[in-house]
Amino acid sequence: MSAPLWQPSQDRIARAEVTRFKDALEDDWNVTVHDFRALYAFSVAEKEKFWQSLRDFAGLAAETWGEVVLADADRMPGARWFPDARLNIAENLLRRRDDADAIVFRGEGGVRRRLSWHALYDQVSILAQAMRDAGIGVGDRVAGYLPNLPETVIATLATHALGAVWSSCSPDFGVQGILDRFGQIEPKILFVADGYVYGGKGHDCLKRAADVLGALASVPRTVVVPYLRAGPDVGTVPGAVTWADFTDGFSPGDIEFPRLPFDHPAYILFSSGTTGAPKCIVHGAGGTLLKHVSEHRLHCDIKSGDRVFYFTTCGWMMWNWLVSALASEATVLLYDGSPFHEDGRVLFDFADDEAMTLFGTSAKFIDAVAKAGLEPAATHSLESVRTITSTGSPLAPESFDFVYRAIKEDVHLASIAGGTDIVGCFMLGDPTGPVWRGEIQTRGLGMAVDVFDDEGRPLRGEKGELVCTAPFPSMPVAFWNDADGAKYRTAYFERFPGVWCHGDYVELTANDGIVIYGRSDATLNPGGVRIGTSEIYRQVERFDEVVEAIACGQEWGGDERVILFVVLREGLVLDEGLVSRIRARIREQCTPRHVPAKVIQVADIPRTKSGKITELAVRDAIHGRDVKNTEALANAEAIELYRDLEALWS
Repeated sequence: MSAPLWQPSQDRIARAEVTRFKDALEDDWNVTVHDFRALYAFSVAEKEKFWQSLRDFAGLAAETWGEVVLADADRMPGARWFPDARLNIAENLLRRRDDADAIVFRGEGGVRRRLSWHALYDQVSILAQAMRDAGIGVGDRVAGYLPNLPETVIATLATHALGAVWSSCSPDFGVQGILDRFGQIEPKILFVADGYVYGGKGHDCLKRAADVLGALASVPRTVVVPYLRAGPDVGTVPGAVTWADFTDGFSPGDIEFPRLPFDHPAYILFSSGTTGAPKCIVHGAGGTLLKHVSEHRLHCDIKSGDRVFYFTTCGWMMWNWLVSALASEATVLLYDGSPFHEDGRVLFDFADDEAMTLFGTSAKFIDAVAKAGLEPAATHSLESVRTITSTGSPLAPESFDFVYRAIKEDVHLASIAGGTDIVGCFMLGDPTGPVWRGEIQTRGLGMAVDVFDDEGRPLRGEKGELVCTAPFPSMPVAFWNDADGAKYRTAYFERFPGVWCHGDYVELTANDGIVIYGRSDATLNPGGVRIGTSEIYRQVERFDEVVEAIACGQEWGGDERVILFVVLREGLVLDEGLVSRIRARIREQCTPRHVPAKVIQVADIPRTKSGKITELAVRDAIHGRDVKNTEALANAEAIELYRDLEALWS
């Protein structure tokens, strides 16, 4: 077996939050937990003890937690965590009130702002009063059509402070995409920015907001956040006032947080919507808080005073994940704009300037940094960065190599994976364990994660379906407008009754790590052999000529054949030589079944707003089928590149 890419020092292990937590478990339950693998086993076998101890370890506040940790434990779905608890998520995220940084914001083009914990609390207090005066109360929906600004965090916390429910879209969504989401949940108030900046250009949002509000009868009040200009003209937007006018006349004071049930809705998140209308996934306050604290403190080693960053928009669950770092008394670092604006170094500049401790990004960003020829280790200190997390798509083995060679040698690289469905992760990092090339280190604590074959039998060292066999706190409370729960059960429990089936095609390795091969519904099946698309991407994207690739299956001769589309560097044209080299590498490194029947150059690849490529949309397009909900795509026009391709039919 090859050596791991990274091993934590003994000093680092001793100071890790998860080490302190293991010591607390020994005091709480008189158990000895020798290492992370033993901790994982305990967390699954004794899930009630685990989540109870985590709650206490994190010092989470509640009016009461009640005596019962888990009711109806044999029901999935249907289990109820802390059924008698009464708490408020905002109270737990606003636990500090001092002059240290709570939020530091940097926008493309040089905009910089910071808010202390004291100032953040006061701003939330003022906005919550204004919202209450506008009629917002427990259970009301509040929507944000906003960039990743401090005001977005303030509006979210004020919403929670009232017991209302927050939902957001990033500002690059078009009118139909917003209506597909907010139209289902009928918000009573909408927060919108006057615009946003990306790629050196300002983009107006008020015209789209006016069009949206023309079809959203539920919204009597819209609050406009100035970003592009100090005094935006809100006269064209029905029922709109500026943030300053909305909060005028209110003064900061102590917030009276309503203590609500554990499962009281805190967030409504939306599925990507590329295969149908977006699912409106309702997440409870208690489950979201507990899950995020477990991931932050134990898997990512976030401590009080740390400075946590994730490159994300407000339309991706990683934004919600980032905001929850406030519960660990960590500073949240926000960036809005293009990560490659000007010289492509802006995020690494941010890391050095603000002593970033956790650098969160996507696998595609790491690949793009490598493709751009950047070597941050040579241009930046990154001394403060202890952890780099990557998600959004599988992190290729070569990207593991690149991080340790060209970004930082001594860093915990944590590839993490989960989903909007659970507002968290099934698989994450272990700050006290080795990092193996191409593998996610561990399954999530408290998550009974397994891999099943088609008959529902556990697999080891083979590819199969990612499942979770026992309840966990951040399971969705419900889907919106799904009164009998039928859509919810169909989404996750139809394949294996009583077992959550997530839809990822994965392998559990000899290191007890995980390799993800792609989405199950996008898995290729030539000759009846299942192939994960990421296996192909890992080989193709190693070519310097290739910027990105996407593969799908084409119905052909009563079977399926693999079609590979590639985006090449500017000015390059695909020729037979490159095609032959691509095929040879795939054959050599994978299997003959993986070799594409066709390799075709395209100018762009369709992707969701959160940056994920969409194999299913391409598959529909090449077969002449309608692609549903193109409003969910960041670049819907790219779909047309895949229609009526003569090269596909020879």
